[in-house]
Amino acid sequence: MLLYILKRILIMVPTLLLISMLVFVLIELPPGDYLESYIAELQMQGETVDPKHIEYLRSEYGLDKPVLERYVFWLYGMLHGDFGYSFEYRMPVTRVVGDRMFLTTLLSISTIIFTWLIAFPIGIYSATHQYSWGDYGWTFIGLIGLATPNFLLALVLLYLANVWFGLSIGGIMEPEYLNQAMSWAKMKSILSHLWIPVIVIGTSGTAGMIRRLRANLLDELQKQYVVTARAKGLHPFRSLVKYPLRMSLNFFVADIGNILPNIISGSVLVAIVLSLETTGPVLVAALQSQDMYLAGSFMMFLAALSVTGVLISDIALVFLDPRIRLQGGSTK
Repeated sequence: MLLYILKRILIMVPTLLLISMLVFVLIELPPGDYLESYIAELQMQGETVDPKHIEYLRSEYGLDKPVLERYVFWLYGMLHGDFGYSFEYRMPVTRVVGDRMFLTTLLSISTIIFTWLIAFPIGIYSATHQYSWGDYGWTFIGLIGLATPNFLLALVLLYLANVWFGLSIGGIMEPEYLNQAMSWAKMKSILSHLWIPVIVIGTSGTAGMIRRLRANLLDELQKQYVVTARAKGLHPFRSLVKYPLRMSLNFFVADIGNILPNIISGSVLVAIVLSLETTGPVLVAALQSQDMYLAGSFMMFLAALSVTGVLISDIALVFLDPRIRLQGGSTK
């Protein structure tokens, strides 16, 4: 096991290096840079542009250097914890994503817990009561959840809350707590607003997870070892939990590689609709304004978490399912 983990970690290094090259190339592909977009915006507003000031900024941000030199400088900085300077926010990238990273992590973890708490009992019930009225009812609700876009549900909730209760449910905290240090009052405000985006974001995920858990568990319940266990008089609950449920959880564990980057990116459209102070809208704005260091750092965060998540899921699957082996080869 230890040798396998070391090999995977060694493979992660060239993988992340290759991803960093692709990320930098993708950021450089659009014509122009942030300063050119900034000049065009000033000219549209009727303001004059000082060429000397633009040249100073280009030199200050290193945009006058060759592409390869900028890439090496960016990569060297990331290895030392310096993710560059955000042109849009006029501050280091680490400061831009600081509070938003905490809020995004809190929102995503809460959504994951909400999804699992709802999906597990419903999925198990639907699989053990196949073709019952309850199974049909939850299946119908699940299909509605899958068919409803999250951002549309967010818009509906915004409208209903405003029309029926006269409330504004946008944002993840009260406006007076924005840009303030974390306190108990601020945390209470966050928790009071958190349940709305959790329900909105978790709806489609819960519906999809119910369907997958039901399908996998039904497949396991029809296998010979379950039939044999029931024939020998094993208690129905034990015959369900001991192996069938355990084997049907493989896709939950395998999905860790997607869950970890989602903690950073979050549900971007929902965050924009609900005006959430998370990292998703910042990433979209950085890509639109060609804020290369901010956008590139976000993409590298996502790549690193994806690679790490896949490693964690592979190791966890070995402990969860004894049929999975780390080494290939035939068995006798």
